[in-house]
Amino acid sequence: MNGILLGAGLAAIVTGFSLLAAGSIVAAPLLLVLGYIVLIPWGIIH
Repeated sequence: MNGILLGAGLAAIVTGFSLLAAGSIVAAPLLLVLGYIVLIPWGIIH
């Protein structure tokens, strides 16, 4: 379970930075917050 959450967090972060480089101002920050604040900590805790 935690490996899936960490992988999803990493995917969200990579996608967020890719969208940020492409100029997205809405989806990129949401994905970065989701990855850094929700998925990665949740994956570490579980």
